[in-house]
Amino acid sequence: MSGSPTAVGPERPLRDDQKRNDAPPSSEEWEVSDVAEVAEDNSQNLTPGLPFSKARCIALVVVLAGASFLNSLSGQAVVIILPTIGEELSIPESRVQWILSAYSLTFGCFMLFWGRVADIYGKRKIFVWGSAWFAVTTLVNPFIPNEIAFDLFRGLQGLGAAANVPTAIGILGTTFPPSKAKNYAFSCYAAGAPLGAVLGNLLGGIIAQFASWKWVFVIIALAAFAISAAALFVIPPPKKEPEAAAPTGPRPAIDWIGAFLVTVGLLALLFALTEGNVVGWTTPWVPVLIVVSLILIGLFVFWQHHLEKTGKLAPIMKVSNFRNPQFSAAMAIMALFFSSFNGFLVYATYFYQDYQGLDPLQTTLRFMPTGITGFITAAVVSQLLARVPTYAMLAVGNVCVSISALLFAVPIPPATTYWAWSFPAMILSVFGADTTWPCLILFTSHSLPQSDQALGGALVNAMGQIGRAVGLAVATAVQTAVMSRARGVRVQDAGSVEPWDDASLLGLRAAEWWNFALGVAALLVVLVSFRGSGIIGKAGAKKPEQVEERDGSEEKMGDLKA
Repeated sequence: MSGSPTAVGPERPLRDDQKRNDAPPSSEEWEVSDVAEVAEDNSQNLTPGLPFSKARCIALVVVLAGASFLNSLSGQAVVIILPTIGEELSIPESRVQWILSAYSLTFGCFMLFWGRVADIYGKRKIFVWGSAWFAVTTLVNPFIPNEIAFDLFRGLQGLGAAANVPTAIGILGTTFPPSKAKNYAFSCYAAGAPLGAVLGNLLGGIIAQFASWKWVFVIIALAAFAISAAALFVIPPPKKEPEAAAPTGPRPAIDWIGAFLVTVGLLALLFALTEGNVVGWTTPWVPVLIVVSLILIGLFVFWQHHLEKTGKLAPIMKVSNFRNPQFSAAMAIMALFFSSFNGFLVYATYFYQDYQGLDPLQTTLRFMPTGITGFITAAVVSQLLARVPTYAMLAVGNVCVSISALLFAVPIPPATTYWAWSFPAMILSVFGADTTWPCLILFTSHSLPQSDQALGGALVNAMGQIGRAVGLAVATAVQTAVMSRARGVRVQDAGSVEPWDDASLLGLRAAEWWNFALGVAALLVVLVSFRGSGIIGKAGAKKPEQVEERDGSEEKMGDLKA
């Protein structure tokens, strides 16, 4: 069934040198020049399907997975040391969450912009500079004694992550032709997130216990510097196009109007959702800001449709992509799934630290199975992508994440041993995440043209961030409402989670019921939209249906075949 590495899409005649070396025919999203390059590399005794030597391919994937790893490492390590930072910088409890939110806001809001910039001006350049920017701003952070400046530099770190995370996906999508190698690459990239999360927990827990919290930022910065330096050597520089091969159609320039609308719209939306649970949803400016953000996002969609229709300027995002029901469904699954998975991790942390009163190191140890499971799952899923229908893999992944939230939602006595229910929940959650995530990013990569690969990485990550913000806002509202009812007070006076408090436990369980519902909703979208979708990672698999011909690409490919 797996066969030799061949392309996704219809078969095409091979040149003589391709036949001799068994080079993989490319998909319709690969240009003929790209096919020739792969064939040339194969003629130099390289592994079929690889763009260059196996050692360099492995180094490339490791470096690019470092973007996903750093993003998770930074988030989870700071979560563990958050109370310590707040105490040392004299930040009130009501505002300490901004240390996390500042990073999440800039990361979620600027990804589409940086994804488009990378596709136009060079993915290698944006990845290297984004990683270096992340390193510098992270290194400065621990030496800032002021709360506002500290939050500002956390936001600047998010800008760096917004540049290198989607760009890493774009580089993988353009470097590897559809083959088993591409499956391995995307699976390894997906494994970077859980590995970063568990090491972030471990790093934060150990340092919070035995050293200054500032060392967390120093270590993360050094890792980012290493990734930035390594990227200069392992990421191939862009090949210069002949003047005669200059592309026709919309000029390759940044749509600044669209960039402003989508960035400000997402920033306003995520800010309102983040602050709504702090200042109260009835605070007048919160609903007003949500309405304004939705208007700006609507204007962005209208403007992108106008640019795509007129062809005067390349849009940041092709609205026509969403006419493909499966592509739209994949984005919805990403938002629902990531909201469920992230919500589960957040409320599991609250359960251990705030309800059970465990110290950071003890909490870290309870998350250790997630990193081990993520590493094993990545190796397994890289094989399954070419053998198991995408429909089945997505269904299994969403079922596992849903069960994880369910185990924390049902009334199991909280003093029950960790191994009876928390341990299985940790394993299932990451197995589900590392099964679903590679399928979605590989599907997105195959659905978009080569020129939009970094933007595709930005889009799928942005959907996850939006889903996370909305899901967490609703979960917090549900938790607060249940706690206030159990304590017999107003919602505004519900208070915080207290150790071994019955009302606190009810609120945490209610939030996990919400996370379970999100996982089930994602599962339903999978069952309705992806049935019969085939095997996305199989060599020679049917390519996801394109929504329309792009710039006469069908005619061009027909001429090239002739």
